[in-house]
Amino acid sequence: MKIENQVSVTQLKDAIAASQNFLFSQQNPDGYWWAELESNVTIISEIILLYKIWGIDQTRPLSKAETYLRSQQRDHGGWELFYGDGGELSTTVEAYMALKILGVSETDHALIKAKKFILERGGITKTRIFTKLHLALIGCYEWRGIPSIPPWIMLLPEGSPFTIYEMSSWARSSTVPLLIVFDKKPIFRFDSSLNLDELYTEGRQNAIFELSKNNDWTDIFIGLDHIFKFSELFNIIPLREQGLKAAEKWILERQEITGDWAGIIPAMLNSLLALKCLNYSVSDPIVQRGLEAIDNFAIETEETYRMQACVSPVWDTAWVIRALIESGINPDHPAITQSSEWLIRQQILDYGDWNIKNKQGKPGGWAFEFMNQFYPDLDDSAVVVMALNQAKIADESLKTATITRGIDWMISMQCKAGGWAAFDMDNDQDWINAVPYGDLKAMIDPNTADVTARVIEMLGELDPNSSEFQLKIQSLKPSIERAISYLKQEQETDGSWFGRWGVNYIYGTSGVLSALAVINPIYKQWGHGCLQPLMKRGANWLVSCQNIDGGWGETCHSYNNPKLKGKGVSTASQTAWALIGLMATGQVTGSYEMEIITAGINYLISTQLSDGRWDESEFTGTGFPGHFYIKYHYYQHYFPLLALGRYQKLQEL
Repeated sequence: MKIENQVSVTQLKDAIAASQNFLFSQQNPDGYWWAELESNVTIISEIILLYKIWGIDQTRPLSKAETYLRSQQRDHGGWELFYGDGGELSTTVEAYMALKILGVSETDHALIKAKKFILERGGITKTRIFTKLHLALIGCYEWRGIPSIPPWIMLLPEGSPFTIYEMSSWARSSTVPLLIVFDKKPIFRFDSSLNLDELYTEGRQNAIFELSKNNDWTDIFIGLDHIFKFSELFNIIPLREQGLKAAEKWILERQEITGDWAGIIPAMLNSLLALKCLNYSVSDPIVQRGLEAIDNFAIETEETYRMQACVSPVWDTAWVIRALIESGINPDHPAITQSSEWLIRQQILDYGDWNIKNKQGKPGGWAFEFMNQFYPDLDDSAVVVMALNQAKIADESLKTATITRGIDWMISMQCKAGGWAAFDMDNDQDWINAVPYGDLKAMIDPNTADVTARVIEMLGELDPNSSEFQLKIQSLKPSIERAISYLKQEQETDGSWFGRWGVNYIYGTSGVLSALAVINPIYKQWGHGCLQPLMKRGANWLVSCQNIDGGWGETCHSYNNPKLKGKGVSTASQTAWALIGLMATGQVTGSYEMEIITAGINYLISTQLSDGRWDESEFTGTGFPGHFYIKYHYYQHYFPLLALGRYQKLQEL
């Protein structure tokens, strides 16, 4: 099929070459790619507080942090959860807190505007639990308004209805240290004059520091909290010391040699708070390594100092490899070889927390970050395997063994429901999201369509010329059939799929369509019906939400408002996702939505900058739906290149 007069061949080639050259220019000398992972200002705000608590604020460029905080305030006076959201209360309160900690007067114009924004939205009383926690640490909120978590939960044995391993990896690594903090209820008085009384709409003296009832079954947790607080009041907490010791031991055992905990700032920050509560010295090597690990997440420029919630070198590197190869770079190009060998060295060969529920699996996954031995994840692991599968290195036998070990680990992590989760298996007790402490609704890690699709896509992309891999595919027939059944069940009535880790239905739908396209031939060989009808419905949904400019976009608000599914200003990354999904569908149906695809490709070409980059302000990555979003600074580069590369191949058919 020759597609003529659709997209200028010269423009397409030039766009691909410019994008490739930009990415080549960004490769680290060690072989990896890594770009900023931007979230919101609560991360730097909480780190400012941590530095003050440890008394090391003078050793960090916090005047630049103040500059950064000021630069992020919007005209309405608030700070945003994601770009263009209109401002968010808890985020704004934490930024206000940080500026006051840094010595900014409440008569400063920035704080006057922020105060008005905060009070109009109900003040401190209406903020999330984690904001109130940080305020309680400095005496600006009462500890009795913070949920109690008894330390004895550390001692619950395997097989109990609940253990800490029923929480998601990110919730677990953040919560265990908070068992110590919540027990000690510290108030750090590094500035006796510091207060935020002006942010209580009802007045601090009239504030009611208690957990709000929901007037439904979840109020049972409020009753339990009253019991826990009564026990604390009279110091009759069962197994308190044993629980605290177990929590301390757990924290120390899970610190990486680099100082990291779980590869995320909340776990790192909370662990350091716990050690402070246990009277560890700032000069203790455990503390020093922890503080250095946080420093490694910081980005300092001539003017500003900000903090990433996490770092993504493995993820970025794998996607760049895929985009470069699929856009025409030779699989044995030196940059590809070097980055692939770097990825092979990042494979985690130690057991982690996943082993608690998965006794049969052997290590072999990859993490998101430079160092996170306890928490490899399925999404990264699948993308790494796909990248390695496409690349060529000097020692192909090593690559094959690496891929095989990775696949075996991933298959062992399949959940009972048929899909795959991010970090754990069968981590799906939804009632845990109802506890007062879990107001971000991210306490569990159930299987999701997007992660499941990634694993299936990986299996479908295994080298068809490798007898070893093809035999493995045949041996995995039951796992694949269960996963496809799960994906069928997860499809929405309009044809789309939910995106847990990217915004949102465009991300989820693209991922599933990509997976179904590559697994379809194998699925048919096994005597099943074609997946074409399933895919066609998904493609029709993508077509229905294309913007008039030819691109696609979806706002983060779609997580809260179903009417906003697939709606938003066009972005390079989301346009690329939609195109990838549509082109994948065409491979199966034999009918490409060429007018739609061409308009999308022209959007990407027309919005590319002269240096090969794309620019987008919107956040298209998801941390916790409705509560925490991420802007991956490479999403707007490697996903468009991947889409352009696949379109170029389509032209050549």
